[in-house]
Amino acid sequence: MIKQKTLKSSFTLTGKGLHTGLDITVSFLPAEENYGYKIQRTDLEGQPIIDAVADNVIDTQRGTVVGKKDAQISTIEHAMAALYGAGIDNCLIQVNAPEFPILDGSAKYYIEGIDKVGIEEQKAEREYFIIKEKIEVKDEESGASILILPDDHFSVNVLIAFNSPVLSNQYACLDNIDDFTTEISGCRTFVFVREIEPLVKNNLIKGGDLDNAIVIYDQKTSQEELDRLADLMNTPHQSIENLGYINHKPLVFDNEPARHKLLDILGDIALIGKRIKGRIIATRPGHKINNMLARQLRKEIKRIEIQAPVYDMSKESIMDVNRIRQLLPHRFPFLMVDKIIEIGTSHIVGVKNVTVNEPFFQGHFPEEPVMPGVLIVEAMAQTGGLLVLNSVEEAHRYSTYFMKIDSVKFRQKVVPGDTLIFHLSLMTELRRGCAYMKGYAFVGEKIVAEAEFLAQIIKNK
Repeated sequence: MIKQKTLKSSFTLTGKGLHTGLDITVSFLPAEENYGYKIQRTDLEGQPIIDAVADNVIDTQRGTVVGKKDAQISTIEHAMAALYGAGIDNCLIQVNAPEFPILDGSAKYYIEGIDKVGIEEQKAEREYFIIKEKIEVKDEESGASILILPDDHFSVNVLIAFNSPVLSNQYACLDNIDDFTTEISGCRTFVFVREIEPLVKNNLIKGGDLDNAIVIYDQKTSQEELDRLADLMNTPHQSIENLGYINHKPLVFDNEPARHKLLDILGDIALIGKRIKGRIIATRPGHKINNMLARQLRKEIKRIEIQAPVYDMSKESIMDVNRIRQLLPHRFPFLMVDKIIEIGTSHIVGVKNVTVNEPFFQGHFPEEPVMPGVLIVEAMAQTGGLLVLNSVEEAHRYSTYFMKIDSVKFRQKVVPGDTLIFHLSLMTELRRGCAYMKGYAFVGEKIVAEAEFLAQIIKNK
């Protein structure tokens, strides 16, 4: 299993705000396990901290804005994309203004800062939200849509379309998040010349220039009008004869605008709070629909208290029944775990195939066979025992004894033909040979039972 990650040490960047034009300092600091992303406004009284989650997004008009009470921070998406793309799970960000600096309009300098200080692996395992069925969101007003489909890893496909002779249709994809740094992070935001005046009139892009955005000239305009727009932006006049991109720096990629839209998706998906396994297919995306998807996924995460583990019967088991018999003293008819399909430092996933030939069905009940709840708990306990014993040298010399079982709940009966999937995880670190675990039993996607266990490892006599 992949562990959570944070920064090895802090780094700081300075630059002007795209919309405010302010000189801004933003610092990225290491954070403890399960901290997530949080942003602190150091320039406000009390230095309030805002959780960088989709539920706290208050505006998506020209960037992603998070807020809480009187504090808000805008233009956070490029930094969030950098953290997500670099594999950072936990980070505190401190900023002394109401927005992040625009820098060059990409995530490039954030990535360089992360690379400079390095990444530190933490003890806790990273949690994923696994997409198991199609989820789709649409924005009828803009024609935008995002579809997310089941997949065994995370990937993004983006299609953009504009009514423009310079930028019409473009496509970009990211099949492996490890390619973010080289393929996506350096791609800049973009704006059409025809959009500049409305943005200025809305008191925006005070810090915009040809060095922090791709500027697209796609409608012929008089030199007088171009000079007037340059004056609005406080930028030098320049003569433009042909339609196209008018930046000093050439495009990083021919499809840089589409790649930047993909970057924005990553920045907004980072606000889900968990990494996902699934394929995103986005058509004409923007911050509004990105946030719609992120909010929908957060609702799903909250609705499902814990996801059923993925059970691929074609994959080889981590422990077969022979290895299980080496670790557990149980034998017929009381060995209740058939195989282990996943194991980490603090969790384990086991399988029990329930057949009509189980001896307990003879009496429980002959006319309506139902697996006794106490045996479901026993099977969970045995799975947890395998997690603990697997961490001990010379495990055959030890046994696991359960000292306490709490908070047992049965939600659905288990019958012949069901396949039980057990997920056990440590609630605390092993201390003095004692392990405190939370266990769930699933049939399909449904929880059928749950319990908490306190177990002790004791050397055999």
